[in-house]
Amino acid sequence: MAKQVLKQVLDFAGDAMGTLIALLSIVLTLVSLQGVTCHGEQPLSRIAIHNVVLAIDIHASIKATPSVLGVNGQNKEWVSLEYSVSNPSADDWIGVFSPGNFSASSCSPENPRTFPPFLCTSPIKYQYASYSNPHYKDTGKGSLKLQLINQRSDFSFSLFSGGLFSPKLVAVSNIVAFANPNAPVYPRLAQGKTWNEMAVTWTSGYGINEAEPFVEWGPKGGQQGHSPAGTLTFDRSSMCGAPARTVGWRDPGFIHTSFLKELWPNTMYTYKLGHRFLNGTYMWNQMHQFKSSPYPGQNSVQRVVIFGDMGKDEADGSNEYNQFQPGALNTTNQLINDLENIDIVFHIGDICYANGYISQWDQFTSQIEPIASTIPYMLASGNHERDWPGTGSFYGNMDSGGECGVLVQNMFYVPTVNRDKFWYSTDYGMFRFCIADTEHDWRQGTEQYNFIEHCLASVDRQKQLWLIFLAHRVLGYSSDASYADEGSFAEPMGRESLQKLWQKYKVDIAIFGHVHNYERTCPIYQNICTNNEKHLYKGALNGTIHVAAGGAGASLSEFTPIQTKWSIFRDYDHGFVKLTAFDHSNLLFEYKKSRDGKVYDSFRISRDYRHTGLHS
Repeated sequence: MAKQVLKQVLDFAGDAMGTLIALLSIVLTLVSLQGVTCHGEQPLSRIAIHNVVLAIDIHASIKATPSVLGVNGQNKEWVSLEYSVSNPSADDWIGVFSPGNFSASSCSPENPRTFPPFLCTSPIKYQYASYSNPHYKDTGKGSLKLQLINQRSDFSFSLFSGGLFSPKLVAVSNIVAFANPNAPVYPRLAQGKTWNEMAVTWTSGYGINEAEPFVEWGPKGGQQGHSPAGTLTFDRSSMCGAPARTVGWRDPGFIHTSFLKELWPNTMYTYKLGHRFLNGTYMWNQMHQFKSSPYPGQNSVQRVVIFGDMGKDEADGSNEYNQFQPGALNTTNQLINDLENIDIVFHIGDICYANGYISQWDQFTSQIEPIASTIPYMLASGNHERDWPGTGSFYGNMDSGGECGVLVQNMFYVPTVNRDKFWYSTDYGMFRFCIADTEHDWRQGTEQYNFIEHCLASVDRQKQLWLIFLAHRVLGYSSDASYADEGSFAEPMGRESLQKLWQKYKVDIAIFGHVHNYERTCPIYQNICTNNEKHLYKGALNGTIHVAAGGAGASLSEFTPIQTKWSIFRDYDHGFVKLTAFDHSNLLFEYKKSRDGKVYDSFRISRDYRHTGLHS
């Protein structure tokens, strides 16, 4: 299509310059849209699971070892596969299924003339049989190592011919299972509804009729107490459409949340997840620790990491398709390696790109466990978590794959008044964070607009000098090609209502995801830079610095070639931002690349609230 339009441009080259410019604009728009459409592609969606044909080959085999995992309490282990087939092909692939029994007994045929295997579920991951086996096509023999996590059920491995679009089931392996598939796993911390409360959420296979969930916790080295946990789950009918309701469905288990209250500020605590069975015995998770939040206005060094659009990736190389999310593990590993220098994380939308394949949420919580079990892991809602037609989304697209917010609202805790309305505020020492939900209407006169204004207006700027606005879609400024082609350099209607609030309440920095790159603007109001400094701001900004930080893992998006006056720094790479408040007068902003953890852009704000007009 783009080539045809380009030919038209050349054919009409002798016409008026206005026509030529218009046609060139169409070409750029087409190319831009082609780039945007691939960003949310879920690799598992490439598998035409409904087209599977039963073609068991008596000369084919696949074997997995070991058959029992986690005998020493591990929740993540590697499995070795050995396989062979009589007619090998480059597009043969291996699917990991969980539960391991995916025969006719696991779902009903659509009509009386269908025959087994009646596959009604997607694998939780897949890999090509020739991966790490360069001679597979010649020999028909191969081996593979895959990493599994504890997901409350057993596993089997199936060898398919025919590629992803016309899969033929050739061989099925033995069953592999964790020693205790129901064990409590993947704790994730979050700020509670008050600064001195920490929420602990985890997943298990134990319902409340089987075991009572709780957290044993207390000051490090001090007396430990117990806090009960609430339990919730959901079923296939909670989903809004396919694939979440069909081939992507997987039982989420039980999700538990406990609230640890009346914490002393900046104090180390230890905690352990527990389940008490009806017979009086206990099941425990390992011991973890966290540092409680500083009280609002507390003068201590406070370090915050913010990013969007990270997603998940597989250490074994599986589920890769066209370099989908190549930076996710790099970002995760950089945060793990620097965890001693991070106090809280904000992941502002497009969390794991499950897109309706429910198994991927377990994979993601496992990926971030070293981070989320130690420091608060706060979320904002993105289009790939929420959007689905007819469900109240501001956008009528199908980006959530039928999840319509159910997974993000239940798998993680955030201190919202209403789980479905994913906006909230949270205080961390000298910071006030106002987190918006761009998948619901934010314009003036709406419930969310009123919340945003109250969040910004209610902060005491003598105690919390650093006021930060966070949201998924860019409601401020971005030079991403998709936004530039629309002519708004932001989400349509994005800043029309909100910019007067940012200006009135002197928001320091507004940070957004959605565009998979990094960009920083000057302090700006109504398209005009209010401060010409670039790296050291002294005194009042007179505007808000806008940052796009959606490059944490998903495939990168291009910038427009248009150079705007307000764009100070752009980077087409994976990365994240870090804010460090040293005291009430000094804030450091850093942009770090995920591949090496080094700082590539930074600025400082130095001021005294008494001299800037900031007030409560």
